[in-house]
Amino acid sequence: MKRTQKLQNHLFIGMAIVAGFALLPMLSDERFFLGQVILFFIWAIVAMSWNLLAGHSGVFSLAQLLFVACGAYGVAMGVTYFGLPIWVAIPAATLLAVVVALIIGLACLRLSGVYIALLTLAIAQIVHSLILSDTSCLDGSGVSCVAVSGGTRGISGFDGFGFKPILRGNWILGNYYVILGAFAAVIFAIVVVIHGRLGLAFRAIRDNVGYASSRGVDRKRYQLLAFVVSAFFTGLAGGLYAAHFQFAGPSIFEFSNVLFVLAMMVVGGMGSTWGPLIGTALIMVLTEIATGYGDAKNLLLGAALIVTVILMPNGLAKVIDDTFTKLRGVVRPKTIGKEVRN
Repeated sequence: MKRTQKLQNHLFIGMAIVAGFALLPMLSDERFFLGQVILFFIWAIVAMSWNLLAGHSGVFSLAQLLFVACGAYGVAMGVTYFGLPIWVAIPAATLLAVVVALIIGLACLRLSGVYIALLTLAIAQIVHSLILSDTSCLDGSGVSCVAVSGGTRGISGFDGFGFKPILRGNWILGNYYVILGAFAAVIFAIVVVIHGRLGLAFRAIRDNVGYASSRGVDRKRYQLLAFVVSAFFTGLAGGLYAAHFQFAGPSIFEFSNVLFVLAMMVVGGMGSTWGPLIGTALIMVLTEIATGYGDAKNLLLGAALIVTVILMPNGLAKVIDDTFTKLRGVVRPKTIGKEVRN
C-alpha cells in the first residue's frame, strides 16, 4: 500500500473515532461518565505523544510526565499569578513544555539507550522533589505562607474554561467538546507525522542509525525534533488537565502515573498508530474496576504488562491487525474462486 493511501486510511479512521466521541454525549450525559471520557482524551494524548517518541523514534525518555507538569503548572501559575485568560495560559504553558524539552533534549540526547531513560527520570524526580520541598512565601509575611508552586498541596481554585456561568449545570459538556477538539487535532497531527516523511526518518533512526546517517538523516537533530514535538502535545495535555480540574499538583509526577501511561503504550502496542488509544481505553477500564481495592491498581497494571510482554509482545494493535489480515485472506480466495467459475 502506498504511503499516501495508508495516510488517507488512517485519517479516515481518526475522523470516525472523533465523530463517535462527538456523538457520545447524546447517548449519555451523565457527569461521571463524561468526566471519565475527558480523562481518556487527556491520557490518550500523553500516550500517543510518548509513543511517537519511544515507539517511532526510539528515544525512551521518562520525562514525559514532567512535560505534563509543565503544562499543568504553567496554566495554574499563568492564571493565578499573572491573570492570564485560560485561552492564553494553555498555549503559553504548552510553549513552556517545549522550551523545557529543548533544554533537556540538548543535554540528554548526546547519550543513547538506557542512559537517556535514567537521566530524564532523574531530572523529573529532581523537579518533583523541588516542588515538594518548596517553602517560599508569596507574601513574605510568614503568617499565612503559600508556596509559589503550591508545595505538597498544589495550586487550585483558579478559573477553568469558564463554561459554568454560561452552561450552568451542563458546564462539563463545554469542557468535553473543547478537549475533544484538542484530542482530534493531536490525532490528526500525529497520524500525519507518523505516516509522512518525518515519521519515516524517525523510524529509520530507530531501526538502523548507521544506515539512516548514511542517507543523510542526522540522529541528534531528528531525535531532538521528536522530543520537542512529543513535549508539545504532552504539555498541551497537561494544560487541558489543569483547566478542566482547576488544579495542578505534584501527584502528576508520581511513579504510578509513569507506570500507568507506560502500560497504555505497551498493552496497546508501541510503534503502532492506534495502539496507544486501545491501551488507554483498556487500562482505564482496568483501573476503574480496581478502584476501592487499594494497591490493586498497581497490581493490575503490572499483571497487564507481564501478560502483554509474554503473550502479545507487539501489543493488542498488532493482534487486531493480524486478525483482520487473516479474515481478509479467508474471504478473498472464496470471492476470487466464484469470479473464476462465473
